[in-house]
Amino acid sequence: MQFIVATHNTHKTREIEQILESRLAVRDLTAYPEISEIAETGTSFEENAKLKALAVSTKLPGLVIADDSGLEVEGLGGAPGVHSARYAGTNASDKEKIARLLRQLAKVGAKSDQRRARFRCVLAVARDGRILATVEGIVAELPEQLKNNISHRAKAIRKLQAELPTLCGEV
Repeated sequence: MQFIVATHNTHKTREIEQILESRLAVRDLTAYPEISEIAETGTSFEENAKLKALAVSTKLPGLVIADDSGLEVEGLGGAPGVHSARYAGTNASDKEKIARLLRQLAKVGAKSDQRRARFRCVLAVARDGRILATVEGIVAELPEQLKNNISHRAKAIRKLQAELPTLCGEV
């Protein structure tokens, strides 16, 4: 079975392939340069994942998977949330993003117990312009070596794996 990941981010595609352990053939939008990045105009991770999956599934046959994910900080009311990637500017480094978070936490007077954060990933699967499923994974900060085993994206992908036989008509 093969599916398309609605992204031009080869790092994300490689991560998904590693988590799936080669059980599925995975392609991304780098194989389809005529399809540009899909605007993430939703107000939630689920809305953005659905927007991307639907947009690509109307242009390409087969199963399309899209994700939206980011960091939610308790003391910031869940921010940066859907704005995580651009929270400190379009080309900000991780160091700049962390500095912005710390400034914002100080600005709102967040106490140390309000600095808890989690990563959230929502995956949407579509075919022929129709959403077939959405799954979610949530996890707190992890050591690097555990990330692909229990990350937010890994949890969502494993939930999706359980639904793939049904989605592909293999009952």
